Amino acid sequence: MLREMKSCKFYFTVTTLLLFTAIAFAQEVNMEHKENEHHSTNRLRVIMTSDFPPIGVVKGGNVPNDQKSDPDDMQSIVRFLLYANEFDIEALIASAGTFANIAKKQNILDVIDHYETVYENLKKHDPLYPTPDYLRSITFQGRSGTWGKKGTVNIGEGKDSEASEAIISIVDKPDPRPVYIGIWGDCSVVAQAVWKVQNTRSTADLETFLSKLRIHQIATQDGTIGWLRDNFPKLFIIHSQKTYRGMFGGRDPISNLAWVNENIRNNHGSLCDVYPHEGMGCTGVCEGDSPSFLWLVSANRGLNDPNDPTQESWGGQFKRDGKTNHYVDGPGPSSISKWRADYQAEFQERADWCISHP
Repeated sequence: MLREMKSCKFYFTVTTLLLFTAIAFAQEVNMEHKENEHHSTNRLRVIMTSDFPPIGVVKGGNVPNDQKSDPDDMQSIVRFLLYANEFDIEALIASAGTFANIAKKQNILDVIDHYETVYENLKKHDPLYPTPDYLRSITFQGRSGTWGKKGTVNIGEGKDSEASEAIISIVDKPDPRPVYIGIWGDCSVVAQAVWKVQNTRSTADLETFLSKLRIHQIATQDGTIGWLRDNFPKLFIIHSQKTYRGMFGGRDPISNLAWVNENIRNNHGSLCDVYPHEGMGCTGVCEGDSPSFLWLVSANRGLNDPNDPTQESWGGQFKRDGKTNHYVDGPGPSSISKWRADYQAEFQERADWCISHP
């Protein structure tokens, strides 16, 4: 009897261990699946960093400082989220920039709440749209107070942030694909990540890190983009100082305020509701930051190679700066506006996805 009891006890113990092992393995597989469900080796890895304004942003007036900014970042995030199914989005980053000079990741999270209201309908058109919770999990906080300052002031010891640390972790992943970073505000969080790697790793490790970066900087809001260009000639950088203006389409009937109201802002769901009616310099479509991802959208259409910015793309065409791996304005704004009919037609279609069935 005692032997039988011991045998039963042994059987129960082994069975229990096997059961717990199976459960743990299943949980691990499920977690890995959830982590990878938004990722594919065939898609481009992207990070977007923005001096992101709040919903209801205004250009000026008697309102709190953190409500003042350029509304066109809000326009760009609406368009970007409608293309979220096409990329492996690794991070959404709030960085400091114009006017308020305040970085608030909560502003991004608020827009994701609006994305959530149309997510189920978007998913009917393409199941690859990332879940709202996934997007929340990759939203990171940058530093405030960096706008307009010299590059060497905005980087260095003690200037790490949640965002700069996230960039390092993302680039360090065992994934051979490069990371495309669209910079809508200042460049400080990216530069800080590079600075830290430069000062904590070997020269060879730094070169490996830099080789995976693809930076597309819109305009110049602080000196860190200059620091990167001065110190890292092999680093892939597109610096658009005027080409992005090709997005400004306030007088064009396919991007003016009347078009925006009819095809985007009105009766297209909660996400499109928050698309502002104007930016700093125009009404209707302004979106000066959108070229930082539209050149990747057109690459997905086979129009251009994202590793060659001298080719035509929806985000503009650039020329190499001397012998560096930096690219600067080429033909200018017209290299974007010439594609307006194409990218606006897709924008209209995707806004319709928020409310229509396939």
